[in-house]
Order: sequence, then C-alpha cells, then structure tokens
Amino acid sequence: MSRLILEQLDAAEQALRENLHRHDLDPTAREHMERAVAHVHEAYIATNEIGKARSVQRLVGDLEKVIHIVAKVRRRERPTITTKPIRV
Repeated sequence: MSRLILEQLDAAEQALRENLHRHDLDPTAREHMERAVAHVHEAYIATNEIGKARSVQRLVGDLEKVIHIVAKVRRRERPTITTKPIRV
C-alpha cells in the first residue's frame, strides 16, 4: 500500500517540477507549485518514515522563514550602480 502512495507522490513531484520549468507560468501559480513540492516531500517522509515528518503548521512556518531569509539576502545583494566621471 505505501509503495503505491510513494510512487504517486513521486509522480506528483515530477509533474510539479516539469511545470516549474515553464517560463510563461503565472508567479502566483509558481509560488503554489513550489510550496506544493515541499508538501509532497513532507508527505513522502510522513509515509516512508513514520514519526519523522513535520506538522503542516511547522512546515509552513519553516517555509515562511526561508522566504524571509531569501528576501533579506536579495535586498543585500542588489548591486549599487556607481558612475565615475570621464575626463576628456
């Protein structure tokens, strides 16, 4: 029984990842699919390694923390444009 579930979860992850490679994907749809991949991973762990998966609330909290950290890093990495005068 769990083997069938794991195979279906693998198929779901593969389908989601294929869609994430599309360049015409709506940003909101992409965000949902990225989060769905994380939920599929956690469902795989919950099915395959009983007692080792995070709760949905903890997973969502962890994902929110990652999003916050990535946004912070992106703000820091923005290159500043400096111009130097050219003498002729």
